[in-house]
Amino acid sequence: MKADTVEPPEFMKLDAYEYMGSEPLAAARYTSPEFFQREIAAMWPNVWQFAAREEEMPDPGDVVLYENAGRSYLVTRQADGSVRAFHNVCLHRGRKLRLDSGWSKEFKCPFHGFTWNTDGSLQQIPCQWDFGHLAPEKMKLPEAQVGRWGGYIFLKEAEGGPTLEEYLAPLPEHFKRWRHEDCVTSVWVGKVIPANWKATAEAFMEAWHSVITHPQILPFTGDANTRYNVYGDHVNVAYTPFAVLSPHLDPSGRSEQWIVDEFLKYNGRAGGADLNVKVPEGMSARAAMAAVNRERFTQMFGHDHSHATDAELLDAFTYNVFPNFAPWGGFMPNIVYRWRPWPDQDHTLMEVRILTRTPPGQEKPRAPTMHLLGNDEPWTAATELGQALAGVFDQDMANLPYVQDGLKVSKNGLVELGDYQEIRVRHFHRTLDRYLARFG
Repeated sequence: MKADTVEPPEFMKLDAYEYMGSEPLAAARYTSPEFFQREIAAMWPNVWQFAAREEEMPDPGDVVLYENAGRSYLVTRQADGSVRAFHNVCLHRGRKLRLDSGWSKEFKCPFHGFTWNTDGSLQQIPCQWDFGHLAPEKMKLPEAQVGRWGGYIFLKEAEGGPTLEEYLAPLPEHFKRWRHEDCVTSVWVGKVIPANWKATAEAFMEAWHSVITHPQILPFTGDANTRYNVYGDHVNVAYTPFAVLSPHLDPSGRSEQWIVDEFLKYNGRAGGADLNVKVPEGMSARAAMAAVNRERFTQMFGHDHSHATDAELLDAFTYNVFPNFAPWGGFMPNIVYRWRPWPDQDHTLMEVRILTRTPPGQEKPRAPTMHLLGNDEPWTAATELGQALAGVFDQDMANLPYVQDGLKVSKNGLVELGDYQEIRVRHFHRTLDRYLARFG
């Protein structure tokens, strides 16, 4: 970053690493049904969860069905533009009120017809004469807390605790530059992975697995040059430099132009193989590629990028918000990950979104519905992701079923972590333990 052509903001310069010990983790954290049930009871109700994006539900009456860890919610746009989240359970005999997202003027139970308004107030009880003991006030749909930031809608089941802004800090301050509230979901793909939700998320918490798992990106990825920062209990980040040669490769005979050519060949977010970038003599691949993106993104999205650093136009800024939300920073089209147990300790619904910026003055389009891949479909079947990015996900997913299998039969029952490059994994588990100790 010190060599970049535009000065990075102060928060990007800071080293916020914290040594957290070198003790191993227990493999049972990923495989034990009992540990999984502790998470469901003590952790999930007490954390803020990314439930929806604003562009999924722009109009009054729009409903997003959000389900996770055995709980079901109806995230609903109100007439005044606010958002509320109701437990998706009929208070009569317990049937789910809705099975999908969409639009509705009311919530009517398909079993007996008990009906609620979209503000959660009781509308109708069939055969009211038989339910004189049920006052309307008693029959309001229970709600979860709702918070909104950066175009994201969050919910939290339990009352009290930190506000959303307190929980996310310092992420909102960092993202002021990147304004995800100006973005919309342009691509949304999901797939059920036969591995624990934590193991799946952790596959995206460090960059050095690229040496073996993603060898095709080493010509333009500074994998082991990644900076890892942790902030409080809930937020951490990996800054991985692109358009630089991996420290694991011999630089002999590899020109700056070769680095750019490899970058465009294997990184769709960089522009793809159709983009032609020539590196002037004496200029680095990184500076040349950043200059092109600075102009290209301004033309594509209508926002001025003259202040954007080279890093913000090239690199992977992979933030993690505990427990399962990972938005990328920077000015490139932003990737967003979400992981949900689906439905047990051995399976995960992994979701990948790509956010793009809406040009000034243009109306934001609705989000597409999630393209849920079948069990036998690779990520490359989701052509909207681009073959290069989808191919990287297929490489990651090829590891995970065997990670889960191995953890179940590990002879010593331990998981060993690096002190620096896997600090985000350790930070994640430290925070999880704090929730289990406090609420378990």
